[in-house]
Amino acid sequence: MSDEINLTLDFEANALLPDLFGEHNRNLARLEQMLDVTIHERGNQVIVVGDPENVNRVKAVLDSLYARLKKDMIVGSQEVDAAIRMAIDGDQAPHVQETNRKIKASLPDTAMVVKTRKKHISPRSSLQATYLRSIDENELVFGVGPAGTGKTYLAVAKAVEALTTGGVDRIILSRPAVEAGEQLGFLPGDMQEKVDPYLRPIYDALYDMMPQDQVEKRMEKGEIEIAPLAFMRGRTLANAFVILDEAQNTTAVQMKMFLTRLGEGSHMVVTGDLSQVDLPYGVRSGLRDALETLEGVKGIDAIRFTEKDVVRHRLVKRIVDAYDKAEENRDDVEIYEKPRRRRPRV
Repeated sequence: MSDEINLTLDFEANALLPDLFGEHNRNLARLEQMLDVTIHERGNQVIVVGDPENVNRVKAVLDSLYARLKKDMIVGSQEVDAAIRMAIDGDQAPHVQETNRKIKASLPDTAMVVKTRKKHISPRSSLQATYLRSIDENELVFGVGPAGTGKTYLAVAKAVEALTTGGVDRIILSRPAVEAGEQLGFLPGDMQEKVDPYLRPIYDALYDMMPQDQVEKRMEKGEIEIAPLAFMRGRTLANAFVILDEAQNTTAVQMKMFLTRLGEGSHMVVTGDLSQVDLPYGVRSGLRDALETLEGVKGIDAIRFTEKDVVRHRLVKRIVDAYDKAEENRDDVEIYEKPRRRRPRV
């Protein structure tokens, strides 16, 4: 095509090229597939042929992955997909223009790398980068959206980073247990055994970022506390990084109680998915209520993820999208209305 261009990219560090190109050049093949370009590899040079916009995207992606490798950070299929996603989002998300200017210039923005004991974590979408920056700049941040968008995982990563660098004295992680009413009495075991299954995702995130013995030691010392929402009542949480997960299952009263626990030197992140509310029929979600009530309040920000921001697995994005489409087309009355009983003939 006449509007196609050729761009030659040079990479000096030959030792990094096998990881940059991927096994059997699969990273380059992925770029060809996703961005509709042709890529030729010649030694330490890459020649990209295609539409000017897509060629520039390939350059941004390869530069970002090369920068990761130079910092001894891994580059796998997830990182490749994340870099592609961010390069594409850079042209499509006006609400993150400031972040995207940095993304286009050099991916990843080094300020956006969250450093924990076990790994370095960087955003995998433009909105994730905005989310991380918002947590740095605001005392209270809401992260709202479907499963797989990294809301809780990134919040826990920021909390671990803040604790290990001395930014806060402790981490407090909470979520509603079972339901908004916290009815745990029917479960076997003591209170810890009752609530542990509902807090397991938070434990998993912690163990992914810190050695298990360090997590347990800090929990014994009170530097990491994981507790159901009901345990927050009456407390003032100072010099802490506080996270409330599954916040869609709080009532308005519970949400107000939790938000007013915020003390001096603390940061708070509230995450949830308003499409998965488990409250009884007629009970308004505290998350929805808080988002509406606190809109525009200084020091508070809300980041709203969509199915386009799902980064957990390619199939998860398709699953979320399929459910959303089905929900739009579903006739709720027809599906959920109880069948009428016929009166017996006399």
